Amino acid sequence: MSEDRAMFSARCSIRDRERHLGSGYGFGIFLGEQFIGEINISSIQRGAFQSAYVGYWVDQAAAGNGYVPEACVVLFRFVFEELGLHRVQISIVPRNAPSRSVARKLALRGEGIAVRYLEIDGQWEDHVRYAITAEEWRERKSSYEKEWLQ
Repeated sequence: MSEDRAMFSARCSIRDRERHLGSGYGFGIFLGEQFIGEINISSIQRGAFQSAYVGYWVDQAAAGNGYVPEACVVLFRFVFEELGLHRVQISIVPRNAPSRSVARKLALRGEGIAVRYLEIDGQWEDHVRYAITAEEWRERKSSYEKEWLQ
């Protein structure tokens, strides 16, 4: 895990630059002292758009325990209440059932499939798009916090 922590630290340096520019933020997901994953917001757009993208991963051994939905709720609070953004989007490769499960658990709004959306390992991959807006956050905040942060 020390290698994972070192890699996370290196990514934090990159995220630190993004944070200073106001274009992104990265956070570790920890179980006690153990680094088990990451969640980030990137491509923050201001002006009329007021939007960003969310990305996450968690160690396979920690998957399925609710750590990512919990991290998403904390991140949504930060995005909508601290940064004042209006919308965040999560894009997931259709075959990534665990990540799609996170979107379902949080009842994120499905927005369809973006065809050949991102290049991954040299291949253009379709992605299922999910989103939540500030209005939806305000409606769901108390239920999210009760379910995921208690």
